[in-house]
Amino acid sequence: MALTQQSSDEDTRTKLHTGRLGVIGIVFFVVAAAAPLVGMTGAVPVAIVLGNGAAAPGAYLVVGITLLLFSVGYAAMSQRVTNAGAFFAYIGRGLGRHAGIASAFVSILAYVAVQLAIYGFFGGLIAAQVGVLPWWAWTLIAWIVVTALSLLSVDVGAKVLGGLMLLELTALVVTSIAILVNGGPEGLNFAASFSPDKILVGGLAGSAGIAFAFAFASFIGFEATAIYGEESKNPKKVVPRATYLAVGVITVLFALTSFAMVTGMGASTVVDKTAELSNKLVDPAAVLFSLATQYIGPWMATVMSILVLSSLFAGLLAFQNAASRYIFAMARGGVLPVSLSRVNRRGAPSNASLITSVITGLVIAIFAIFQLDPVLTLFFWFSGLAVVAIVLIEILVCVAVIVYFRRNKGTENVFEAIIAPVLATIGLLLGEYLLMSRFGLLAGTPAAGVDPSVTAWALSPVGWVLVLLPFALLAVGFVVSVSRRKVNDELLRDVLS
Repeated sequence: MALTQQSSDEDTRTKLHTGRLGVIGIVFFVVAAAAPLVGMTGAVPVAIVLGNGAAAPGAYLVVGITLLLFSVGYAAMSQRVTNAGAFFAYIGRGLGRHAGIASAFVSILAYVAVQLAIYGFFGGLIAAQVGVLPWWAWTLIAWIVVTALSLLSVDVGAKVLGGLMLLELTALVVTSIAILVNGGPEGLNFAASFSPDKILVGGLAGSAGIAFAFAFASFIGFEATAIYGEESKNPKKVVPRATYLAVGVITVLFALTSFAMVTGMGASTVVDKTAELSNKLVDPAAVLFSLATQYIGPWMATVMSILVLSSLFAGLLAFQNAASRYIFAMARGGVLPVSLSRVNRRGAPSNASLITSVITGLVIAIFAIFQLDPVLTLFFWFSGLAVVAIVLIEILVCVAVIVYFRRNKGTENVFEAIIAPVLATIGLLLGEYLLMSRFGLLAGTPAAGVDPSVTAWALSPVGWVLVLLPFALLAVGFVVSVSRRKVNDELLRDVLS
């Protein structure tokens, strides 16, 4: 009897609370992680000026369609596998345990990296707007609050994110509709933004490639739906629905808002006006804020400037949850120390959340001690690293889906099992090439004396370290997996089956 009770207590301490999240709750986490307002204020102006101009909305639409194709196989796998470390479980099912565990190390790197990037941007932005305290002090305040919220029940975090995200989406949609109804100086020019020849202007090795690279970077975080499968009310139904809804919402929102920005400035003059409003991309957020002021009023620009901060905070909490659940899943399977698999009374992976905060806190401290710029280094370096890592894992997931469904025939049709994953693999491979070849521009790490908007593959030593780190960690993770003989087969069953 005592042994049974002990086993039951042990099981409770290493299981996430189920039934906490529905479709909308998961979508809140995922859309919050994509930080739409940050992407529209930070990435779109760069994609317009250095990329394909008025056709930047088309680049966002193409990338969204590519990720929808990825979601087909991803959602189909969620019907077979429910695990807090979704990517590594899926890759493990298709490509074997060692590949799955190796990929988990890269996933953890990606989510911690993007969280660090957001911390840098958050602290730098408040320090610039408010002052009073240095950037690292504002970042520390956010770090404390995020850590505290991550230790609460996951549905508490979802409610916080939901409120912030709804305000953010409302501001973007209202501004976009106001511009599109007005028509801007030249009216609605769909051909300039969405025709294939305009989207691909300059070629993938040139301006179009730059636009696609920034578009891929803007979507990071959409894939986190399956991470919350164990905590959802009905993972077999909730995860696929949440995945499609999240990707659809993000795609439509990005394409709509960027098209509204182009319309507001006029397709024929959008490049020059974007460069002018942003002071040659020194302040890219000024573009959307100026349009909001022009077409709605100064109050909307003020609201947006506040919501940018809430958007960043929402992203911090979303990626804290994502990273901690990967660490939790790895620890529960015996790959990482078992102490990291403990959950608290609220059902949150407390030890994994705390170690995630320790890692980010140490990196932030290093950047503060060496007085490195929080935006030019912490934000740009780690956001570039994160998107290269995530796309690498997405490629492996696509291959794993194809292999798994060939070996394990089920009710999935040919589109779910083969066609969609193959098309997504091609698109993601192309996206990874564009991200890596333009990494100097994306991460602000070009080789000395080189214009990164003109020359590809010209990186500084720091740039090369960052762009190759995901691949190096994949190899390290594989070695660790091979050397870890004592894994919990039952808790890693989704990988080992």
